[in-house]
Amino acid sequence: MLQVLKVILTRLDKIEKQLGTKEDGGVPKGAAKSTTPVSDPHASITVQQDARTIILEAKDEALRIKREAEEESRRVRQEALNIEQRLVAKEESIDKKITELGNKERQVIGKEEGVFKRLADVDKLRSDLIMKLEKVAHLTREEAKELILAAVEEKLKEEIAKKVKDAQDQIKLEAETKAREIIIDAMRHGATDYVAEYTVSTIKISDEDFKGRIIGKEGRNIRAFEMATGVDVDLDEEGVIRLSSFDPVRREIARVTLEKLLRDGRIQPVRIEELVEQTRKEIEKIMYTEGEKLCHAVGVYNMPTDLIGLLGRFKYRFSYGQNMIVHTLEETKIGIAIANELGADVNIVRLGCLLHDIGKIITDKDGSHVQLGVEYLKKFAMPSSVIDCVAAHHEDIPFPSIEAVIVYIADAISGARPGARYEDIEEYVKRLKTLEDTATTFPGIEKAYALQAGRELRVIVDPGKLDDAQSAVTAHKIGEEIEKKFPTFPGQIKITLIRELRIQETVH
Repeated sequence: MLQVLKVILTRLDKIEKQLGTKEDGGVPKGAAKSTTPVSDPHASITVQQDARTIILEAKDEALRIKREAEEESRRVRQEALNIEQRLVAKEESIDKKITELGNKERQVIGKEEGVFKRLADVDKLRSDLIMKLEKVAHLTREEAKELILAAVEEKLKEEIAKKVKDAQDQIKLEAETKAREIIIDAMRHGATDYVAEYTVSTIKISDEDFKGRIIGKEGRNIRAFEMATGVDVDLDEEGVIRLSSFDPVRREIARVTLEKLLRDGRIQPVRIEELVEQTRKEIEKIMYTEGEKLCHAVGVYNMPTDLIGLLGRFKYRFSYGQNMIVHTLEETKIGIAIANELGADVNIVRLGCLLHDIGKIITDKDGSHVQLGVEYLKKFAMPSSVIDCVAAHHEDIPFPSIEAVIVYIADAISGARPGARYEDIEEYVKRLKTLEDTATTFPGIEKAYALQAGRELRVIVDPGKLDDAQSAVTAHKIGEEIEKKFPTFPGQIKITLIRELRIQETVH
């Protein structure tokens, strides 16, 4: 700013000198004066006066600005000086604090060294005391520790044992109470209104003449009926025709077929065979529908059709007199309720309960129903956790999961409840099935039916494979094989081989 003022003042001086020169006639010093007269001397004077006034004002303004600039400069220098003094004071304060911190640090280091030294002294003193104690007690440190712990344990042993026993009794009581609650609640949920259709084995007739038509000429109708259905027909009771067979499916097919024959009135061997085959297909459809209903009742969908058809056979199957479709439905509901209470995988329990007895329907292979069921389910790529439940539901293997335990418990509850199983026929059915299987193992045998509670075995021979002489030999061999398997069979077993050559011709 001072430099600017100096430049302004310099220019003003130059202007002033030029004006002074003009006062002398407008000719610079040393130059010859012009002889040309001035046109208006008064106007020139006025301009010169105005110019001097402006110059004076400019000088005054410049001086004022100069003074302000000098004052501002002094103020700025004073503030800078004050700031410098404060900075110096702060630096001195910081140096002082640094010095104090250094002193404190040295003091702390000194105290730490003292503490470490004291700790070392304490450790040394402690070691000396331990050594003295060991010498006095003739015991090492570990031995003394074991003695102290043993003494404390001995003192608290009785109290601990009492508390443990009380805790165990309390847990056992609560566990038994909770288990009873879970089982009772599960059984309540498992109660089902599904009616078991126990296969009807008697048919009432209004006219005794029907019996004669059923027997036919020389008994050929009744023989054809028994051969086609595999059941035993009893006509002794008045007004009733009784059908007996250990296989409920056969008995149901025979019952429905006989009802159709009575309505149709045409009772002859060919018609009997046609209706038996037709009824067998109808029963297959009924069983498939029942299997589907069973699956949907327990919340299982998208089951393979083969499995659904096999589950439908539960409708006509019994386990110790308990209908299997009712048992399966009841067990599954119980298992689901228990799984929900215990937080187990409900879907695994659901499938495990539904399929646990599937092996009982497989009659064309040897082995326990557990083994047959496991092998059959593996064909459908069932989850291993579900197959494990089926494999363990009779404790054949250790329980692999909590779901397997639940399936086992639900099966036991459904089978063991009062009234569930009213008749022990398992061995009886097994014995009759063995009789039939023994006969069908021989070549040339088409079918075999155990009748009269196993006292008669009727065997149907393929006439194209065995002649009359071979049939007689085969009958003898079947008898010998049965004697080997049933050395103490009560009563006698009558083996009847039926070889019938039938030729049909169709004329168009």
